[in-house]
Amino acid sequence: MSVSRIQDGNARTIQQTYLRNEQVRADSERQANDGAVSSSPSERVDLSTTAKDIQQLKDALSKLPDVREEKIQEVRKKLEDGTYNVSADQIAGKMVGESILDLLV
Repeated sequence: MSVSRIQDGNARTIQQTYLRNEQVRADSERQANDGAVSSSPSERVDLSTTAKDIQQLKDALSKLPDVREEKIQEVRKKLEDGTYNVSADQIAGKMVGESILDLLV
């Protein structure tokens, strides 16, 4: 039985597609072996400059300490000296502001 004598139309279409794909694959391999440049599009990934910038910022932020040590030392010194004063209005303002932010987020 010869494969080229297929009578069914669907099977013939499948066979032709298969043979065409085999030919394309063989041509691609031959060009790759010959050092020729393929005319088919190559696969590649391009990160946008925005994505690269975001990654750089994430890396920089991950290197920063979670606590600002100089600020802690400043407050500690004021507490020890007795010069640390915060008004009730400032405390209330911060509490209300944070509550509003919590509601929005």
